[in-house]
Amino acid sequence: MASEAKERRRNLRFDKVFTVYLATADGITRGIGRNISGRGMFVETQEPIPLGGQLKATLTGEDGTEMTCLCEVRYQVALSYGKDDGNEGFSRGIGLRILAYETKEDYPALLVARERVLH
Repeated sequence: MASEAKERRRNLRFDKVFTVYLATADGITRGIGRNISGRGMFVETQEPIPLGGQLKATLTGEDGTEMTCLCEVRYQVALSYGKDDGNEGFSRGIGLRILAYETKEDYPALLVARERVLH
């Protein structure tokens, strides 16, 4: 049993917790980002977001910096678990694939134009 599970991921990941604002056609919601790489991230959310749906994710740092990217929902996770107090806990989240990054020179309209190219 000396065999170790081989890492399938090709990109370096950062296991950091940060606030993410998700902008969809239905409005803006806040989530908790975890496990980010250059190509994707996992975000804990309160509301489900449809698979294949595209959204803008704005990541915020403790120092006030922000970064916005266009993402696609690749998968959803819903967990039910027992808590220390005997009650049931519940958590949900989404796996996002990053399609494009917004740069300082970009404007929201240009980011939307990129979405059409990246289909």
